[in-house]
Amino acid sequence: NKGLASLVLSELEIWAKEMSYTRCILETGDKQPEAIRLYFKNGYDRIENYGDYVDDSGSVCFEKWI
Repeated sequence: NKGLASLVLSELEIWAKEMSYTRCILETGDKQPEAIRLYFKNGYDRIENYGDYVDDSGSVCFEKWI
């Protein structure tokens, strides 16, 4: 509850932007409510599962344009 996860996520977004990426895409499990809340809290939107996760009903995917 000290904001460390949000800080790490923010630093990763900065790094991605420095590498000329325009969005971040994340995946977590549906049994990881803390991760899901973290992503929503930091401006991520839920998207359809992508790549290897398309047919994985236990996956939850997110994206954020940076």
